[in-house]
This record gives sequence, C-alpha cells and structure tokens, in this order.
Amino acid sequence: MKLATAAYPLHAFEDWSAYETKLTAWVAEAAGAGAELLVFPEYAAMELATLGGAGACADLERASRTVSDLFPKVHGLHLALAARFGVHILGASGPVYLEDGMLVNRAHLYTPTGQMGFQDKLIMTLWERDPWGVSGLAPLKVFDTALGKIAVNICYDSEYPLHARAQRDAVLLLVPSCTEALEGYWRVRIGAMARALENQFISVMSSIVGDFPAIEAVSQNVGMGGVFGPPDAGFPPTGVLAEGNLNQPGWTYAEVDLARVAEVRENGNVRNRAHWTEQPGGTVAGPEPVELCVLK
Repeated sequence: MKLATAAYPLHAFEDWSAYETKLTAWVAEAAGAGAELLVFPEYAAMELATLGGAGACADLERASRTVSDLFPKVHGLHLALAARFGVHILGASGPVYLEDGMLVNRAHLYTPTGQMGFQDKLIMTLWERDPWGVSGLAPLKVFDTALGKIAVNICYDSEYPLHARAQRDAVLLLVPSCTEALEGYWRVRIGAMARALENQFISVMSSIVGDFPAIEAVSQNVGMGGVFGPPDAGFPPTGVLAEGNLNQPGWTYAEVDLARVAEVRENGNVRNRAHWTEQPGGTVAGPEPVELCVLK
C-alpha cells in the first residue's frame, strides 16, 4: 500500500471554490501517484478562516467559529473526493465548537465508501489552553477500515506513550502536526518514532509548512512529512521509511507492507509491544477503554 503525507502550506481564499480547487488538486496529485491513504496536518483547516475576512482572521474566537461553522461543507467535499479518487483521507484538523460551547481540536477520517469518523486531541499545549481555550476530549479511538486498523495522535498527543499504547491494536498511527519551531517539529517526530518502536507499527507524520501571518494560531510553521516504522527486521535500520525536505511543500510517499507489522510483532529481533508490561508501571492501562470505530 502507498501512503501520502503532506507538508502543507496555508493560503488565503476569496471564496469556497478556491479552497475546493486547492484541496482537489492535492488529493488528485496523491491519488495519481497511487496513494491509498492521505494524511493532512493539524490545524491546516485554519486557512478556512480567511473566508470570514480580515476581521475574522484577526480575532482568535471569530476565526475558530468561522472554521467550525464550515466543517459540514468540509465533510461533504472530503467525502466526495474520497469517493471520486478511491482513497482514505485524514483531513486537516481544526477547531470545532460542541453544543455545550466546548472548543476541541478535531481530525476527521474519511473513507471512499462514504464513512466518516473523528479523533479529538486529548492533551493541549500551553498556547492552546491559554489564550485559545481549546479543551482535550476523550476517548481515544481505533478505526477499523478496509486498509487496516488506524489510530490518530494529534501532534502533542504523540509525545505521551500511554496514548498509543492504548491504541496498540492499530497497524498505522497517524500524527498530524502543527509546530512553529524546529524543536517543536523534532519533539513530535521523536514521539512518532518512539511510538512506532514501542508498539511495532507504522507512524505517519504530516506538517504545516511556511509562515501565515494572517492568523496568529498558525503564523509560523516548521516541518515536513515522514513515515516511520520499528527499526527491526523487515524495516529500515533507522526506522525511517520516508521523509520529505524541511519546509518544502508537497507530498511525501511511502510504500508499506502492513503484513510486516504482524511479522515483526511475532518474529522481530525485539518484542517491545509484547514485553511492555514487564517494565515498572507497565501494567498501567493508560487512557482506556479505547473506542473501536468501524469505517468500512
């Protein structure tokens, strides 16, 4: 199977059709290269705030509400593109206001058969807490799809091992990220690689790239796409299956054989996943129970 993970630059849009044109081009490019799963970054949906005008962009709450209100249209577009091109898409995450007024950071997974699920971020960064006011929301989920079992750790969540441990039945961990500095990129990347080591699965990291001063929440962005596996038999010795170029927009592709995940868990040179409980505190369950969502 071929994966595509985005180093995604943000743009200002004069109207919805401009966004539709951009997203269609990105999906068409990856599908044309043979990708079956496309991963967009954390908070890349914030570019939709430009549809609310300069006033919305300049006010964090207005920007968030503009994006949140547009998500029904976003869902329709992603589902149409997933069906048209026969791909699974982890859409760009963004702020979503719930009925009780809570603001969450939500990423949606879309399938070519018209199914949709979502994962909310659990642990907020300092800036998300204040001034943004974004709240974490459980549960963690594992999505049972035609491609295999998929889990999502949104950015900072990937830096906490008990999250992915709770999702250990997945074979793919998707890590959409938004990092404003090189050290932030590396924190998330190290987390994604460590989770692949511990759970012996494949992690897929996407990033926003480039500056976007119109919106404070995503004004500076550093990163690139990357796909990582356990550094063990059947995988590269470095664990790096593919990586892009820092701050260069575009897709990073990786050919993966998910049968190798089962093989390395059963017959690898190490058994990190199976031996987890032998460490002090290894019997701690973490943020379980995990919700299994069937999207096929």
